[in-house]
Amino acid sequence: MISKDMLIIDVLNQGDPDKLAEILMQSGMHCLHCALAHGETLEEAAAVHGIDVDQLVAALNAAIA
Repeated sequence: MISKDMLIIDVLNQGDPDKLAEILMQSGMHCLHCALAHGETLEEAAAVHGIDVDQLVAALNAAIA
């Protein structure tokens, strides 16, 4: 299960990374492979990009269900 306190890189490893990356990019996160993705939580990245983290977590979890 994906949570908002997970690192982005760990989120991508929870299922099909291409499918999860697509959801993240559609939400406005286009820098998934930048250095920050390895040390930034989903919640931190969502805040920087103005994304509702709870909606994003729900979409990501639905994708791995």
